[in-house]
Amino acid sequence: MSHLFKEKDKAYIREKFNKELKGEVRIINFTQEFECEQCWLTREILEILTTLSDKIKLNVFDFTKDFEQAKIWNINKIPATLIFGMKEYKVRYFGTPLGYEFAALLEDIIDVSKGETRLSNVTKEKLKSINKPVHIQVFVTPTCPYCPRAVRIAHQMAIENPNITADMIEIEEFPHLANKYQVMAVPKVVINESITFEGALPEPYFLEYVMYAANNEKFISND
Repeated sequence: MSHLFKEKDKAYIREKFNKELKGEVRIINFTQEFECEQCWLTREILEILTTLSDKIKLNVFDFTKDFEQAKIWNINKIPATLIFGMKEYKVRYFGTPLGYEFAALLEDIIDVSKGETRLSNVTKEKLKSINKPVHIQVFVTPTCPYCPRAVRIAHQMAIENPNITADMIEIEEFPHLANKYQVMAVPKVVINESITFEGALPEPYFLEYVMYAANNEKFISND
């Protein structure tokens, strides 16, 4: 596992966690012993993170053997990573959080440990009004420097409101989904299956799309 992180990188993350983590964090990982090329890599990354703070706990489930548990959390593809804090937030990663997305993972871990986000007060207040399911999918690649911004906004929204589910989906690992949603550029955001946009929009514009989805019945997803 040591080849994934240099010692100086581990030291930096350990110090960051020591300074910024507040409460305990539970990371849920769904994996499989076979037929999942990136599962082992995702699990190794998560296992290393648990060694850098005693506040981080990792639970690993087999996608096939623990299918009932996968059903409870609505996990339908792997590798899947869920980040829980004081609550079981619907902050989810599908695919390996490598490259630029690793930084988003670290910030998500810190946010769930605090039970609060860095979204503006205006955004937080508007999100409180959402009382129907909203499903945000953010399609990314590890080499996209703009993708983590979109992922972070979506995940913070999921922390702020339990009706929001926010997924990062790595398109190189799930090409069939990239094809299904016609992902030609990243980040691409799909909300409740019907509302889409490309690019790392500023928070207020991202919010407009989410509120539109939440306030229009026909766009509500069954997921």
